[in-house]
Amino acid sequence: MASFQTYKLLENGEDPAADPEQDDFDIDPKYSKPRRKFLESVQSVKSFLQYVNERSPVRIPRCGVRQYCFGLAAGLAVVIVVAVVGSALFGVGEGEDVLQYIDPLIGTGPGGHVFAGATLPFGMAKPVADVRSDEKMAGFASDDSAVWGFSALHDSGTGGSASMGNFPIFVYPSCPNLSECRLQKTFRGSHYKKESVQATPGYFSIELENGVKSEMAASMKVAIFKFSFANGTDTTDMTILQEGSDLPGSQGTRALYIDPVKQRFTAEGRFNPSFGQGHYRAYTCVDVKGAKVQDVGGFNSSAVLPDQSYMNDTSLYFGPKQGVYARFENVKATDTIWVRYGLSWLSIERACENAENEVGDWNFERLRRESEKAWRKKLAPIKIDSKGVDKKHLRNYWSGVYRAFLSPQDYTGENQLWNSTEPYYDSWYCIWDTFRGVHPFYMLVDTISQSRMVRSLIDTQKHLGWLPDCRMSFCKGLTQGGSNADVVIVDSFVKKLEGVNWDDAYAAIVKDAEEEPANWDVEGRGSLDSWKTIGYVPFKEKYDPLHEGLRTRSISRTVEYAYDDFCIASMANATGRHEDYEKYTLRAGNWKNVYNPDIESMGFKGFPQPRWKNGTFGFQNATLCSDLNNFHGCYLNPSGHETYEGSPWTYLFFVPGDMQGLITLLGGREAFLARLEKLHDSGVLYMGDEQAFLTAFLYHYAGRPGLSAKRTHMYIPDMFNDTITGIPGNDDSGAMGTFVFFSMLGVFPSAGQNVYFIIPPYFPSVSIKNPQTGKTATIRNVNFDPTYEKMYVQSAKLNGRTYTKNWIDHEFFLNGGTLDLVLGDVESEWGTREEDCPPSLSTGLHLP
Repeated sequence: MASFQTYKLLENGEDPAADPEQDDFDIDPKYSKPRRKFLESVQSVKSFLQYVNERSPVRIPRCGVRQYCFGLAAGLAVVIVVAVVGSALFGVGEGEDVLQYIDPLIGTGPGGHVFAGATLPFGMAKPVADVRSDEKMAGFASDDSAVWGFSALHDSGTGGSASMGNFPIFVYPSCPNLSECRLQKTFRGSHYKKESVQATPGYFSIELENGVKSEMAASMKVAIFKFSFANGTDTTDMTILQEGSDLPGSQGTRALYIDPVKQRFTAEGRFNPSFGQGHYRAYTCVDVKGAKVQDVGGFNSSAVLPDQSYMNDTSLYFGPKQGVYARFENVKATDTIWVRYGLSWLSIERACENAENEVGDWNFERLRRESEKAWRKKLAPIKIDSKGVDKKHLRNYWSGVYRAFLSPQDYTGENQLWNSTEPYYDSWYCIWDTFRGVHPFYMLVDTISQSRMVRSLIDTQKHLGWLPDCRMSFCKGLTQGGSNADVVIVDSFVKKLEGVNWDDAYAAIVKDAEEEPANWDVEGRGSLDSWKTIGYVPFKEKYDPLHEGLRTRSISRTVEYAYDDFCIASMANATGRHEDYEKYTLRAGNWKNVYNPDIESMGFKGFPQPRWKNGTFGFQNATLCSDLNNFHGCYLNPSGHETYEGSPWTYLFFVPGDMQGLITLLGGREAFLARLEKLHDSGVLYMGDEQAFLTAFLYHYAGRPGLSAKRTHMYIPDMFNDTITGIPGNDDSGAMGTFVFFSMLGVFPSAGQNVYFIIPPYFPSVSIKNPQTGKTATIRNVNFDPTYEKMYVQSAKLNGRTYTKNWIDHEFFLNGGTLDLVLGDVESEWGTREEDCPPSLSTGLHLP
């Protein structure tokens, strides 16, 4: 997800919410992508490589455009056994703890925007140190910036502008003279010691140059901070403040109060979302223990206001850079100060109740232990045999898995918009990014959470009218392309997810396809009249006062709407809605209507192009919006072009429902393969955006599964690795992590379909225990080759019988079986026949 310009803001209504069911949890109750910024600031490839090599532990390999930076040598065949058995056979090494391989700091360098702090899986409380940096989207960034606060509400991996970070606190070790303490956000802050930063699942620690060390842990709705001081630190009149700001500096009404007797800070306020429209309210209840209050006061952007313990929007002094403070007496450098930070989206009273209910004992170590227990439980369905595997690969793999559990966030019981007994999840940031990998990941390892998420989406549609494509902080987020919740729902349906009312689900996705909302910037689809009549989204369609939306992206919206309708057709067919099946199958072919066979680019002819309503074609350079040609040209703003965050070259290949149809259109297998090679080798494809993921596996459709395996080794670990810069773009709520997970697992999903592409795994053995059936799919590599020189499947057997298909369906994970793959160092005939390639509409795809 990239930067955007919000050209219209709407405000959402606010209704009180009841306290719905609680989650059964095992614990006590878009700035532009910096890679693009780099390409602006450095004017040649040479200087760009030098820049990266000077700042990153990873070195850009010295290899040609068409080289893959790994050797291929002859040798004996290797056998990979993929077995589905009743229980997991392997651990992460003998007696090893998987948590040791998780590094939450991966992706906290430029561009990744990964949340590095303490959290539970899908937790609401996310405490971390907030820095003064252009990379502060998730609060903390691994750069040279100063820490100016500690807050407990954050997103992870997002683009747009910075998100949340509401009501930060800050600790001054000594503040005898208030006028010299620089309490204001503009001046406040201390650099941190880089070697001091520690991050593990459920824990974060950092030491500032001012002598303050902060450790933090979290329950679902509460954070706890442990502040201590370096030896010799002056702690005279130690001071804690809380400010009425957030990370993006949004404007709104705020109120803060400090009770010197209870030693309690409380705050409430209205804020704006980072990638959407409207506003939301947040509430905190912050208690301090370990020292006694000496005096309290307030401050604004220019002055300290002693004895003023209440600051609100009616005050002459109030604004986003104002707050309240407390000074504490007789604090020694050997003392420990505890801060319990309760959160709520409903009220201050609820924030205080959450604090007492979840962390009433103030026991930091208990919270940390139970956080680790919760993470181990969430990761338990995945087991790997790590013998012989480079630790870098293990850290890359497990950290990618970890990041996929950070969002969306479970706000059940805290819905400030409507009353419901259904689960409520937020921080869908954004489904355009996550439908391709994150939700298929949950379908493998966490079906309980996926079921709750689908129910939350359906409940959101019932109350707000349409399914969201993006949503954060109770606000409607900006839609980037299609109605991608349709794909999430159908992917869950075809893979037999339990616990969902599928009639309600079908009604929700059909409404996306048939009814255009008043503002399709934030929900549903636009240009539906044209879509239904002429079969594509027109170029520069005339403004419609009854249905407002950003009238760009006509190419990318057309191909995405087509796939959305393909998914609806799949569900219609499976549920006996035959007329709907025929209608949506026809619309699924609309991608062809924007294909212009006369457009030439880089030696190839025929690309998707904008098309006027009268049927004539407009023009967009096929490389526009790539690293080769104005990457910034296709964002969400009125001057954006007809593809979104990618070029016509990239969107040419987004036909997941009918890849054989595309192969035929382009002239057959060899012509298709030549184009696909050019896409990957020319620099026109950017792997830091999610629409690039599937292209690495499209070789399967042309009978060349070995080339898909080769491509994954090109990108992992060169672009996806275990360093702070180990993500090529925004992590986008774990989307980048799931590309790593599936690629290294040895199967990659075509989201919305019952299809996984088979490539050799990166490990001797990986097993996935399906939470819904209890069956375990085990991927074993006999005679494992840790150099990955032998990456081509020679032959395969499924349950002891010859298996020639280069793909497998979800029944493999649900019901069990054994798949043996024999590998060698050259491509073979396995998986090359047309009947062995994944299904497509034009070749008689059997829809469920």
